[in-house]
Amino acid sequence: MNLRLHFVLVVALAGAVATPALGQTAAPAAGSAGNGTQSAASIPDFSGAWVHPALGFGPALSGPGPVRNKSRLPSGASNFSLLVGDYTNPILKPEAAEVVKKFGEISASGRVVPDPDNMCLQNPLPYIFWNFFVRLLQQPNKVTIIYAHDNDFREVRLNQPHPATVIPTLHGDSVGHYEGDTLVIDTVGIKLGPYRAIDRFGTPYTQALHVVERYRLLDFEATKEALARADKEWPRAGGAIDPNYRGKGLQLEFTVEDAGVFTMPWSATITYGRDANSYWEERVCAENVQHDYLATYYSDKSAHLPTADKPDF
Repeated sequence: MNLRLHFVLVVALAGAVATPALGQTAAPAAGSAGNGTQSAASIPDFSGAWVHPALGFGPALSGPGPVRNKSRLPSGASNFSLLVGDYTNPILKPEAAEVVKKFGEISASGRVVPDPDNMCLQNPLPYIFWNFFVRLLQQPNKVTIIYAHDNDFREVRLNQPHPATVIPTLHGDSVGHYEGDTLVIDTVGIKLGPYRAIDRFGTPYTQALHVVERYRLLDFEATKEALARADKEWPRAGGAIDPNYRGKGLQLEFTVEDAGVFTMPWSATITYGRDANSYWEERVCAENVQHDYLATYYSDKSAHLPTADKPDF
């Protein structure tokens, strides 16, 4: 089905019940479903257009954080033009550290390692959180999260457990519930894609990957402070926050576990302001690529962007 048509149908039919996927045994997941349904009046309102202007993950609120960029700008912020992950981060197991180290060496040589974004592929969690623009469509039985990159989306079933078995997909099986003012989403069953990375530094993952997201609203001053902290790690690269908006912002705190890659759970944040644009911008990766197509650009000579002999519309 045409991607645009599929996206429109998802929004138009967002009330339809998602079908549990079967096939792979799901890992146990703490907090995957609430003990009861929260009243509609007490559910926080996450509607509207949100934007975060940085390419990478923001700092953890506490405890171990994500792999950071060793390449820094004079300001001390990450240099997103040169991605060299810190493979000495203690969250990495030795084999994963070697992958991150090799990725950084290739990046430092001037070439680019293919990843889910630059190959215009569906992004796994938590890689997908880089998206500048996001919307959350809240309904009684599910939440649909829409990302601007290729009009990608996820559907989160509410107040249900993971099925006993899950067919792995790049977005995994996501279930959620509200805990007071917070939307909690638990995801397992994330498929191993052709270019396996959960961040801009090539950090790998296995099918044991487990991601827990916590979305909550922040007041204006707290949002402003959180965005300033994020700016110190990643300079703004895309999207524009409405400078006249003085309402609440949105913060995502997510925790990552993968016993095949990490020595311990770690967390990071994404803080969103209100989007300055009132319209939803169409962003189709393979139709708007500005990459250098010289054979020396990608480190993998077999890496090619998706193409079609004729339009599918």
